[in-house]
Amino acid sequence: MTQQTPPFSSLPLKKDGPRGNAWGLYGPTDELGMLNRLTPQTTLSATKEIVHGIRICTDWALDQPKVPGFGRAKFEHTIQHKEPRSVNDDTVMFNTQSSSQWDGFRHFGYQDHEVFFNGCKQEDMHNSNRIGTHVWVENGGVVGRGVLLDYKGWAESQGLKLAVLDTTEITVQELNAIAAAQGVTFQPGDILFVHSGFVKALEALKGDDAKNYAANPPPKAIGVKSGEETMKWIWEKQFAAVAGDMLAFEALPFQSNTHWLHEWLLAGWGMPIGELFDLEKLATECRRLNKWSFFFSSVPLKVPGGVASPPNGVAIL
Repeated sequence: MTQQTPPFSSLPLKKDGPRGNAWGLYGPTDELGMLNRLTPQTTLSATKEIVHGIRICTDWALDQPKVPGFGRAKFEHTIQHKEPRSVNDDTVMFNTQSSSQWDGFRHFGYQDHEVFFNGCKQEDMHNSNRIGTHVWVENGGVVGRGVLLDYKGWAESQGLKLAVLDTTEITVQELNAIAAAQGVTFQPGDILFVHSGFVKALEALKGDDAKNYAANPPPKAIGVKSGEETMKWIWEKQFAAVAGDMLAFEALPFQSNTHWLHEWLLAGWGMPIGELFDLEKLATECRRLNKWSFFFSSVPLKVPGGVASPPNGVAIL
C-alpha cells in the first residue's frame, strides 16, 4: 500500500487522540502501522542490496543476558530424552523481551492516556488479539532494505569516549554525521539499525557487576536521544522500523516526558522498535566492505496477540 506521508507538523492525525499520533494514516482498523511501508516494490528493490551473498544473524542468543533486566525471567531450556529410543524433545521458556526483541504495539502505550496503537485499550490486550505481532507475520514479517549507522565506529574515529553503560544520548546531529561519513542515503520504507556497542559491553559484565547493573530500576544505558527533534527526523526519513543493540533503543532513563520514543513510535505510529540486536558481526562486515545497506529479513514468532518477539533476523550483504 502506497501512502503519502503528511508533514510532521500535521501530527496528531487524530486530533482528539494523544500527542503525536498517526492513527488513521492507514485506516481506522489498521494493525500494521509503519510496516505498511514494506511493499512488494520495496522488497524487490531491497533484493538489489544482495551483492556478496554474505548472511549475518542479528539475534543475540536467547540465554543472554545472563541477568535479564527489568525483573524479567531468565531463559530455561530442558531436553527430554524419549528413552529407550535415541530421540529427544526440548522445551524452552523465556520472556520475549529479555534478549534480542521486537517491541510490538501491545508492549507500550501512552502512559497518561492508557491507550495503545490506533486506540486499543488494555482490555483489548486480554479480550482480543488486536495489534498482536502475529499480524506482522501474517503479512510477511519485517522484510526490506536495512541500513546500519555505526555510532560506535564513528565515535571512536572522532576520539570520543564511549560510555554505553551510562545515559549517553545519540543526537540527530550525530546520526546525520554518521550517515554522511558512511555515504548513506535513506529510502522510504528503510529499516534503521544503530550500532552502539552496548550488547558487547553488557556481555562483558560478570558476576556481581552484571547483577548490580540489572538491579537498577531502570539501568542507565546509551540510546538515541528522546525529543521532538528525533521524532521529526524519524518521521521525515519514513522508516518502517527502527532497531539497535541498545537496551531500549532510546537512552535510559527516558529523558523526555513528552516525546518518549516508546510512546510515539509504538502507540502513536505503529513503528516496531528493535532492542538488544547483536550487530557486532554486521558492523564489522559493513565496515570491511564499505557497504552499509543490505537485504534484511525478520519473521517473528507467530503468537496470536503477541506483545513482543525474538526477531529471527538475518542481514544479507
